[in-house]
Formats: sequence, C-alpha cells, structure tokens
Amino acid sequence: MSLEPNDPPNPSWLGKPIDARPLFGPELASLLDLLRGLRRSEWSRTAVPGWTVHDLAAHILGDCHGRLGWSSERHQRAMAAGETLEAFIHRVNQEWVDLHADYSSTELIEALELAGTQVARQFEGTDLDAMGLGVSWAGADPAPNWLDIAREFTEFWTHRQQIRHATGRDADPEPHALSTVLDTFMRALPHTLRHTRAPAGTQLQVVIDEPAVGIWTVTATAERWSLAEAPSDRPAASVRLDPETAWRLCTRGIDPDTALTRARISGDPQIVEAAFQIVSIVY
Repeated sequence: MSLEPNDPPNPSWLGKPIDARPLFGPELASLLDLLRGLRRSEWSRTAVPGWTVHDLAAHILGDCHGRLGWSSERHQRAMAAGETLEAFIHRVNQEWVDLHADYSSTELIEALELAGTQVARQFEGTDLDAMGLGVSWAGADPAPNWLDIAREFTEFWTHRQQIRHATGRDADPEPHALSTVLDTFMRALPHTLRHTRAPAGTQLQVVIDEPAVGIWTVTATAERWSLAEAPSDRPAASVRLDPETAWRLCTRGIDPDTALTRARISGDPQIVEAAFQIVSIVY
C-alpha cells in the first residue's frame, strides 16, 4: 500500500526512540574540562587526518553554530551546482575550520561554552516524535527528531574521544553516554544491509560488551531490514564486539577488516561481511 501525500512516514523500522537531550549539558562540560586541561603543544597534535586538535575544536564550534542557525557573511552554507551532500558537508566544514585558524584556544573555549549551552537549551523542548532533518547514514530522510538529535550527540561525543586519543588519553568509558552513542550508531544497520538479500525473517544479532552492554537485532522483511521486529533464538548471523572497536568502526577510526579480527562472529558470512561495512557518519 502506498502512502497518501499527507501521510506521515513510519520510522518504526529504526527501532525504539532514543532521548539524548539530557546528555548535551554533561557532554559540553566534559569537552570544556578536556580543552582547558590541554597543554599548548597538544592543540597542534593531529586529531583526525588533516585536522589538528585546534581544527577539530573549531569544527565542533561550527556544528553548534549550524544547529543554531548562526552564520556570517564570510561563511554562508549553500550547495554548489552538482555538489553531492557529502562533498558539500566536507567543503563547508573545511571552510569553517580555515576561517577560525587564528582563534586562540581561549577564544575557542569561550565560544564553545556559549554556543554549546544554547544548543543544549534548544534541544530541551524539541518534540522527539516529530520529523526533522534527514540522517543519511541511516537512510532516513526525513528522520524523526529523536534520531537527528541523537546523531548530533554522537558527533560531539566522537570528536571529544578523538581529541582524547590525540593527546594520549583513553576514550571516556562513562557508560551512559557510551551506550547512547552505540545505540544511535546501530540505527545504521538496516541501511547498511539494504543490498543484502535474505528471506523474510532472517535476523542478524549484534552484541556489544561492557561497559556499554547492548543487543541489537535487525530483521529482513518484505520491504527492508528493520530493527522493529522481535528477536528470535536463532539468528542467521551474530557479531560480538567490544565498545571501542564498535564506535571506531562506525566512525571509520578503524577499517572493517581490522574490526573483524577483533570480533567474535558466527553464522552467514555474507550478512556478517555486509554488517561490517556499517558507517554511522557522513563519510
């Protein structure tokens, strides 16, 4: 049955809603504490390919400004003719970082505190069930606000971990935030498996160990793979990962082959191989 033009999309295949709104305040506090504690030399360390810690902090500020609709004549966001979404996002991100290359660490921290606080307040009153911005890596456009907001939280959390790693610190193991990030990342599974054919009822189970324990079951249906179906006792394939491997795979901090060597897998090799192509960022 086709939807009527005014019928709202049904996002149930994305699984149970996530409420990441209360986490933005604590996440901002953790980021500011981290940045304030950095030595001057640590700001110039490579955080991600092509960007230093300073650059990544400027990028986080840009994410905040984008959410708030704050812009300037020097940085207007508009897609060029023929430009893909991914190319557009990468271009404007680099332009923003370049524009803020001369900001001092103190200026960045102060600007992040102001904008980050406003973002947290903006999300507080958002209707989670209403439809909002699309989440391309989940194949949802539009996406429910709960997924859009959770996606935004994963951005801030992931960038903070990248700064921690760049400066010789382990990832923050705080379980609530980590569990929310991984739960959000796993919403990419149905989209990841979209080209993997399997009989209706076929299931893949993904298990992530402590300290972010979680189990996700994605099921092949007549229309698509779905996280809404009840799990069975015998999935066709299963994957077990530690949290560090899981979040770094989803953000391409490690490649699928490396992640496979760290995982415990069983069942249908085609489904397993497809699942390890998961990407939960614009890549």
